[in-house]
Amino acid sequence: MAVTLTLWHNPRCSKSREALALLEDRGLAPTIRRYLDDPPTEAEIRAALAALNLPAIGLVRTKEALFAELGLTRDAAEDRLIDAMAAHPKLIERPVLFNGPRAAIGRPPEAVTAIL
Repeated sequence: MAVTLTLWHNPRCSKSREALALLEDRGLAPTIRRYLDDPPTEAEIRAALAALNLPAIGLVRTKEALFAELGLTRDAAEDRLIDAMAAHPKLIERPVLFNGPRAAIGRPPEAVTAIL
């Protein structure tokens, strides 16, 4: 069975680059989605959260200045956080590796190996 991997990737992020290198070192070539240039839709974010088995806050970069600028908080409503990530993909934690119905956030980068 062929493995179909997709990586939500930001090449300017060291953790994202490390996760990609780790995959490539294993002979894997994931489909790269530069999510800042090709932002996920609200539906795709909801699907990612389901695959990650996380609440929306688990995918948000809460230390990003934009998080506070938008008036978001850790206890903001799920819909508000998802809307914010769809409108401002910079808020999405990275990298995220998808392998079929499963997903993992590469923090640390080695965490992506759990779903291979």
